[in-house]
Amino acid sequence: MPAGEGSLAHRRHVPSRLIELDSLTDRLDPEKIFQRNAPLHVDLGCGDGSFLCALAQRMPDKNFLGIERLLNRVRISARKAATLDNVRLLRVESSYAVRYLLPTESVERFYLLFPDPWPKRRHHRRRIVTPDFLSSIHAVLQKNARIYIATDDVDYFGKIKEVAESNSGFAIGEDAADLPQSKFGRIFREKRAPIHWLELRKISPVK
Repeated sequence: MPAGEGSLAHRRHVPSRLIELDSLTDRLDPEKIFQRNAPLHVDLGCGDGSFLCALAQRMPDKNFLGIERLLNRVRISARKAATLDNVRLLRVESSYAVRYLLPTESVERFYLLFPDPWPKRRHHRRRIVTPDFLSSIHAVLQKNARIYIATDDVDYFGKIKEVAESNSGFAIGEDAADLPQSKFGRIFREKRAPIHWLELRKISPVK
């Protein structure tokens, strides 16, 4: 946890929802982190936390982990989650957390909403959805569990679908999920921009 975050929460008499990592290589223990055993949902790149917290309020019987790299966004999310016992936050790259920190078959649902499309060709290598990333997602998902992906970028959507189709461990759907609006989701809807959805369901081990 960044220096000063814990003391800041203490001064404001607000419980800290931020996870302190003792190691950057040891797998997380969700039951210890949330102090209960409940299905785990993970919001990758949770931004300002509005979507994460809306989900947590809708489903109090689930545990929600928001993963976000940017410090200011983590701080905003932590304030929004202060009264939600089923929310925790982790400041780290989403791809790193999926590959190295989340335990095998521990997640019931992932949400990846409006990841940076990196539209310039020379930046495509920075896109989060790659074959290796989806293989890591597959390993962490429970059987029949899902990841929901949304983007407003039609080119990126095509590339994501192409990567997903190359992975035999997922069944693919394109129906929009019944989910709360995220910050970017509201912005794109106000602009009447089409939003493209993929639902990937784990169906078999990757060979």
